[in-house]
Amino acid sequence: MMPKNKVEEQLERGKEISIIDLVDTLIDDAYNARASDIHIDPEEKRLRIRLRIDGVLHESFIFPAEIHSEIISRIKVLSGLRTDEHQAAQDGRFRAIIQKSNPVDIRVSITPTYHGENAVLRLLTEKTEKFSLETSGFSNNDKKRISDAIKKPYGMILSTGPTGSGKTTLLYTLIKKINTPEVSIVTIEDPIEYSIAGINQIQINPHTDLTFARGLRSILRQDPNIIMVGEIRDNETAAISVNAALTGHLILSTLHTNDAATTLPRLLDMKVEPFLIASTVNIAIGQRLVRKICPDCKVKKQITEDEIKSFTGIIPEKILAQIKNKNFYQGAGCEKCDKSGYYSRIGIYEVLKVDDDIRKAIVRKVDASEIREIAVKNGMTTIIEDGFKKALEGITTIEEVLRVIHD
Repeated sequence: MMPKNKVEEQLERGKEISIIDLVDTLIDDAYNARASDIHIDPEEKRLRIRLRIDGVLHESFIFPAEIHSEIISRIKVLSGLRTDEHQAAQDGRFRAIIQKSNPVDIRVSITPTYHGENAVLRLLTEKTEKFSLETSGFSNNDKKRISDAIKKPYGMILSTGPTGSGKTTLLYTLIKKINTPEVSIVTIEDPIEYSIAGINQIQINPHTDLTFARGLRSILRQDPNIIMVGEIRDNETAAISVNAALTGHLILSTLHTNDAATTLPRLLDMKVEPFLIASTVNIAIGQRLVRKICPDCKVKKQITEDEIKSFTGIIPEKILAQIKNKNFYQGAGCEKCDKSGYYSRIGIYEVLKVDDDIRKAIVRKVDASEIREIAVKNGMTTIIEDGFKKALEGITTIEEVLRVIHD
């Protein structure tokens, strides 16, 4: 993390403090610290500032409570929000220029709380520019499964996982990979996080009744080849998406489920007919993001017998047998990683290919555990196996894998 003395210098100026400079400097420091979000939380006697770095919140600054309203007002002005409204949630967006050269889009959410309005600022840095299937952490087998799926002219590719697991970033990566002048790609999102040249991107707007379902109906009249639906949230969106996939469109979307196997029964819960799910879904990708061990302070670590015993019941027996007497690694903590031992993140995945055996299971309406068993038997690597493989390779730690899987 970068030094944060710029913010402290601002606060030390006391009465001469410039709220404009303070907010600018806070955003600048958050960007330098690789933060994805800035949390501005009012308390009774202070204003707490936390930065989310590599998926984990860190308490970074304490501001005087007296400047709380001025900071929120400044953020509202930048975002084009109402400064005289203090009892309703407001969402906005603005662009900041970092270090006089790097433009960064910032998404703002302001909500009234017990001690006043809080604000969460998401820094939408162009991380998708550097993200690709080759650098994402997919195994060769999983990369082939995904590459085969995106070459098909129709069907569904579903990405699943909790909030903040990298689902949208993955969809953007796949869209950019298949974005050529020969195909028409349309997205419907909430919100649009990154602008991609050559693609028509639609922002949903509940105030004008532009929902995912209504937007998707409209998109189908625009002669698209490929459609990205930000999230399948309800039965209507699920039904339209499946029917679009059935009638010659490639649909990419996300679902909130814990793993790839649960994705298929989740569509059943959304009243989609089993034979339609079996006919349209090409692959389901389950994912999480784990922190990578800092390369500057990486040291070897031997797993003790007591630690292995503590994993019993949490980790499959097959994996427990593999980790005995193996060298693992951890970060000792240094200036580069701000003593955390971690720097940056990588995905751990499971890619469930819908083959003939899975299709038969879907039509029989079996539960997720049986679908998972069939997928593993047919070659799927589970998320936990992929995570432990990366731990054995010295990319991440066992503790980090368990943290994201059991959160």
